[in-house]
Amino acid sequence: MALKEEIEKRRTFGIISHPDAGKTTLTEKLLLFGGAIQTAGAVKSNKIKMHARSDWMEIEKQRGISVATSVMGFNYNGKKINLLDTPGHQDFAEDTYRTLTAVDSVIMVIDCVKGVEIQTEKLMEVCRMRNTPVICFINKLDREGRDPYDLLDEIEEKLNIKVRPLSWPISMGKTFKGVYSLFNKSLHLFKASKSKLEDDGIQIADINDPQIDKEVGENDAAQLREDVELIEGVYPEFDVNEYLSGNVAPVFFGSAVNNFGVKELLDCFIELAPAPKSRETEERLIAPDENKFSGFVFKIHANMDPNHRNRIAFIRVCAGKFARGTNYYHVRADKKIRFSNVTAFMAQEKELVEEAWPGDIVGLYDTGNLKIGDTISEGEKGMYKGIPSFSPEIFKEVINKDAMKTKQLDKGLNQLMEEGVAQLFTYEMGARKVVGTVGALQFEVIQHRLKHEYGASCDFMSMNLYKACWITSKDKKKLNEFIDSKYRHIAKDKDGKWVFMAESRAWLTMVQDNFPEIEFHFTSEF
Repeated sequence: MALKEEIEKRRTFGIISHPDAGKTTLTEKLLLFGGAIQTAGAVKSNKIKMHARSDWMEIEKQRGISVATSVMGFNYNGKKINLLDTPGHQDFAEDTYRTLTAVDSVIMVIDCVKGVEIQTEKLMEVCRMRNTPVICFINKLDREGRDPYDLLDEIEEKLNIKVRPLSWPISMGKTFKGVYSLFNKSLHLFKASKSKLEDDGIQIADINDPQIDKEVGENDAAQLREDVELIEGVYPEFDVNEYLSGNVAPVFFGSAVNNFGVKELLDCFIELAPAPKSRETEERLIAPDENKFSGFVFKIHANMDPNHRNRIAFIRVCAGKFARGTNYYHVRADKKIRFSNVTAFMAQEKELVEEAWPGDIVGLYDTGNLKIGDTISEGEKGMYKGIPSFSPEIFKEVINKDAMKTKQLDKGLNQLMEEGVAQLFTYEMGARKVVGTVGALQFEVIQHRLKHEYGASCDFMSMNLYKACWITSKDKKKLNEFIDSKYRHIAKDKDGKWVFMAESRAWLTMVQDNFPEIEFHFTSEF
């Protein structure tokens, strides 16, 4: 019974959006309503006294962007909420894709001025692959934005999902008065409050109540009644099952920076959002209420605390109860591991945990045994599915600027690559090291972290490479012959797998024709 109750209590979700739509600000406000923090921090401000809680890395504070997913847990109305704030910047897309494998539902933030942007579309595709339930939050209504109907049409068209508004704005920009909740028939008036909480909801049983006219003025009240009638006429009744199967996205309006519309979002979210669901391993489907524990690693972060050089693996608990100090089975390495130091998170602040239930995210201190995608269980052998890694798009050679610090540089590079920040390829000839990334910004992050966390300085020199292809062959002799003949272009990745570094598309096609026995792969299966 205890297991079922704990599962019912949990809601694990990620917040995703295009950069600058207000994701981290919304995260801060959700923590504020959850009572996890007393004052919300700002992401960008000239006189910052307090930074956003989830942007705790030094480089995030300087740039005003998120570069790593942060994990936060808090309690609200009797539910335990696990929230993952992901980076929106496409240069860190892999971190976000991996995080989406660890959540049960998603809140997508859309900027009412800019509408649906390119990165939002990409993230949505990842959600569609798994039918993850999505709630939309249209943000920044305190600015002059686009017409709400246009925004709804654009979401349906570009993100390929039906929508159903559950709240509706009364005007916007300078004349923004508030939102009317269609979900629980109440009116919320807008007062700009940046970091503290105020309660100003008015229960309205009937949309024709004259009190609405008093609060927002006759013209806006008339417009609201017309809008509500139109919405109820055009959109079908909201069906929770359609939302849970990923076919319909409920839509809320608000202004996260002013705390507005966030409470309605949170109240509806804990009523509608799914509790932890079953997940697939290579062998079978595993239900959360099974008695034996199992879970998987979806993220690794080195040096969360620069003073201690620690490395933390983030594990999503999928089934059963996780207990500290128990021996668990590590599927890939085929051995038992015991974790005595287990933490729960509030971004960078951590607390020791004795037990965790399905849906929870726990951090395990790790000395290098765990990798992204690893499964931990109570003896079951199947690995959880669906954590991809792609061939990088930009390649640069690492140039060591200080020969005395070679060891620090190697250690730093290896640890950052295990986090999945980027991929490292070491040429067989001359042992040159090449870093491959999805976006250019990652090189700056790597440089910054190598210098500040490992005391190693390096430069990156651009390389003219088209793709890194993992190579395999059924015929071992043929594979060795290929490696010998293309020795100058052969490297190994961090796991010691052979990789062929192709300089151009035409050349790669030619090589593939000349060596039919060799298979070329563009993703390395984790």
